[in-house]
Amino acid sequence: MSVHPVSSFSTTASTLRRAGCVFAEDEARLLHEAAASPAALARLVAERAAGLPLEHVLGWAEFRGRRIAVDTGVFVPRRRTEFLVAQAAALAPRRAVVVDLCCGSGALGVALATEASATLGPVELHACDVEPAAVRCARRNIGGLGQVYEGDLFAPLPAGLRGRVDVLLANVPYVPTADVELLPAEARVHEPRVALDGGGDGLDVMRRVAAEAPGWLAPCGSLLVEAGERQRDAAVRVLRDAGLVPRVVVCEELYATVVIGTSPADHPNR
Repeated sequence: MSVHPVSSFSTTASTLRRAGCVFAEDEARLLHEAAASPAALARLVAERAAGLPLEHVLGWAEFRGRRIAVDTGVFVPRRRTEFLVAQAAALAPRRAVVVDLCCGSGALGVALATEASATLGPVELHACDVEPAAVRCARRNIGGLGQVYEGDLFAPLPAGLRGRVDVLLANVPYVPTADVELLPAEARVHEPRVALDGGGDGLDVMRRVAAEAPGWLAPCGSLLVEAGERQRDAAVRVLRDAGLVPRVVVCEELYATVVIGTSPADHPNR
């Protein structure tokens, strides 16, 4: 851990506060810990003060107690999405087959595979994303835990997975197009639009995923998606129309809404 003078820490916190960082002291502490030299610290502080997300400055994000590498230009996993992983962990059977669709950094797949394998035996993990930068980042994070593919939604997945997936994590973009410009600059400027923009009502990508999901899910397998509070009823209809049995779970503390669609036990996989 690098040690810098108290006055330097105070200066860093003041700089970040003037730049609009709400948790300036906490961020200053992390930047000081990450910097190997005063010159490196100056660079990190300048990047953060210029608006680069803290996670991109540090090169990692904390997700369910783990440090997940997050490269510049890659979607930063949100804390509220930890709730989706918790729901998935509760549904995972022994020796689960898991797919992390729209995986970004791979944070969801890493967390679920690590936690489930500790109690339920080895997890077969597959992840994919359309963004090359995200795929490179996910491969670093997932390592030997599973396979990572580049391509649009289900297209790059091995055909042998059809009808075998127990847990399908799909943290799809769900911000309506008109609202993307209202997002904080950290997201709007520094994260890929494809990871944010969900189309006119925010559910375009969810519809595509739900339409194909039954063909990939095992009997009683589940698709888990995140949605905005105002989208929950529409998201339920999307999953029901696809032939899945939907339900909604909410965490008020994290402002998280997760919609789960389960494949019926007697559902004929298409």
